[in-house]
Amino acid sequence: MAAPSAPRPPRPRKEPQPLVIPRSAAEEQRLRLERLMRNPEKTVPIPEKLNEWAPRPPPEFVRDVMGSSAGAGSGEFHVYRHLRRREYQRQDFMDAMAEKQRLDEEFQKKLERNKMIAEEQTAKRRRKSGLLPFPWLRWRTTVQTANAA
Repeated sequence: MAAPSAPRPPRPRKEPQPLVIPRSAAEEQRLRLERLMRNPEKTVPIPEKLNEWAPRPPPEFVRDVMGSSAGAGSGEFHVYRHLRRREYQRQDFMDAMAEKQRLDEEFQKKLERNKMIAEEQTAKRRRKSGLLPFPWLRWRTTVQTANAA
């Protein structure tokens, strides 16, 4: 038998927190932030981004291919209906992904175009004011021209 151990000291009691019911989304967010900031050293769990839904890929080999015979049973229609629904769902998904990719490409082109326009305007203003991109370059060029003369 094990030797009798000393009695445990009593655990420190936590002070009871008042029950606060948030009345708005902003107040709920404020309460969550306060709770997080009580212990800044504690790590905060950041959830991973959920993967987008994707349909199951079509099977490599289809075992029971439905024929167009007149003797199809009554249960075959439901099998056909499920296959058709799954195929339409797969086609809709591919169309949505193509549209999303097209929109992403358009957005990237628009960003590049806006960047080029902004750069052209900045260069034009620089030429107009006579300033170089960095003020210390202007000092260096005036010193170099004075030394050369």
